[in-house]
Amino acid sequence: MEKKDIKKVVLAYSGGLDTSIIIPWLKENYNNCEVIAVAGNVGQADELEGLEEKALKTGASKLYVLDLTDDYVDNYIIPCVKAGALYEEYYLGTSHARPCIAKALAEIAIKEGADAICHGCTGKGNDQVRFELGFKKFAPNLAIIAPWREWSIKSREEEIEYAEAHNIPLKINRETNYSKDKNLWHLSHEGMDLEDTGNEPQYEKKGFLEMGVSPIDAPDKPTYIELDFNKGVPVALDGKKMTAKEIILELNKLGGANGIGIIDIVENRLVGMKCRGVYETPGGAILYKAHSVLESLCLDKYTMHEKQKLAVTFGELVYNGQWFSPLREALSAFVDKTQENVTGKVRLKLYKGNMINAGVWSDYSLYSEEIATFGESDYNQKDSEGFINLFGLPTKVQAMVDKKNNK
Repeated sequence: MEKKDIKKVVLAYSGGLDTSIIIPWLKENYNNCEVIAVAGNVGQADELEGLEEKALKTGASKLYVLDLTDDYVDNYIIPCVKAGALYEEYYLGTSHARPCIAKALAEIAIKEGADAICHGCTGKGNDQVRFELGFKKFAPNLAIIAPWREWSIKSREEEIEYAEAHNIPLKINRETNYSKDKNLWHLSHEGMDLEDTGNEPQYEKKGFLEMGVSPIDAPDKPTYIELDFNKGVPVALDGKKMTAKEIILELNKLGGANGIGIIDIVENRLVGMKCRGVYETPGGAILYKAHSVLESLCLDKYTMHEKQKLAVTFGELVYNGQWFSPLREALSAFVDKTQENVTGKVRLKLYKGNMINAGVWSDYSLYSEEIATFGESDYNQKDSEGFINLFGLPTKVQAMVDKKNNK
């Protein structure tokens, strides 16, 4: 679509630095087009305060604030927890939020009769792919505008200069200009001193960590928690039935207070470069740990091992923005089958950044104390001789052949 034909644009709006300057930039560069801002609430809490006033003052005709929190938890986060999906230790906090937002954004764009959808992702990151694959799935005929791939702005410092020149209020300054992404699952920190991999993150500096504290500052007394799962889905915390979203929010508090879920990684981005980030995922780390402990009891050996292999593929698909791909959907079907007996209770001890197993129970447990005991049991130890002879037969035959051929 030609620029002159774009009259109405729906913008993925957060009120942060990028999207704050995009509204006036769109009007300046796309024939004073109408800009409709859409904020997808995936649990960023205080970041939504004052958003409507800010959007309208900077030139938007209206602002939608969509509560996507339940959809995000139930249809994106929990499937990843059940799959045990990670990407290089990363709990996928930004990765699975983007397809959720993209789907909702496309629906608004179609409802509003927009000509284009716009996002504020840079050309260096993964989010541009995650958003645009979602747009292509649900609004394939709409144009996509990515200002970072068009404008002359080259850095966050120049973005701040543009904002100041256009009297756009910002919550950041040049000294605290970390690039952050926050939702109910995690908080990421990138940029500034973290760009030098030799710099230790300032965990103990006031204001750096937002979802919890450094393990050094965590209490000297451990916190015990008990999580109940039904078919792989968390359903209760410390005996109290709660929704998955409520459990995550409460675990964020408990995990954050005990310094849980802080990781510092250099990850391999989809676009080819390596990038360093610090992530806070207190509740998510606890959920993954508890779910894994319960699976060790309820899954048979071969299913568990195959699931662990496929978890890598699952995590890569989510990270690479392929949430709506047939393969991800097929893997979720496999995962759901594996979760049919993943029901039970897990107790964990949280202490200074550690999650320590403190008990696990399930009516579907495949662990038999009677068989595994070091004491007397009905297990016939003589059976192992024949097993070893058959299991070791290929090794024995190979050795005989090697000897015959003087190897």
